[in-house]
Amino acid sequence: MIDILEWLQATLPAATLRRSGTLYMVVNAAHILAIGLLVGAILPLDLRLAGFFRKVPVEILAPFLSRAAGIGLAAALLTGFCLFSVRAVEYAANPAFLAKLGLIAFGLLNVLAVHTGQGWRTAIKVGILRPAVTVSAALSAATWIAALVAGRWIGFL
Repeated sequence: MIDILEWLQATLPAATLRRSGTLYMVVNAAHILAIGLLVGAILPLDLRLAGFFRKVPVEILAPFLSRAAGIGLAAALLTGFCLFSVRAVEYAANPAFLAKLGLIAFGLLNVLAVHTGQGWRTAIKVGILRPAVTVSAALSAATWIAALVAGRWIGFL
């Protein structure tokens, strides 16, 4: 595994990011912006699905926020991978980074379960939010906030 991480650090994009403070800053800023879009879309949707803001119809809110969160997630994963490649060996040994990866994986599994199971799309058709959707939404909000905290924690270890 260490060989793969060392190879990743030696790739041209990783070396370019290491050599250019400006490019690294731009990718880092893009990562922060992507996280803002991701969490900024997920939290209002999760809060609505968890039972808050009942006056706002789920059928109006959910499609837009779900797509926005998906775009934020894709951008965060792409920019995060670029940032990881700069110091892959070091990050792979960082407990906060590993916690962040675990939380992201759990968050993605939760998203998959909601989108393939009895999620908000089904709730819109039926007109009622099932308890499982409410619990999943609360779990989602907690998971993504925890992933955000773990990401900030990386720099302190």
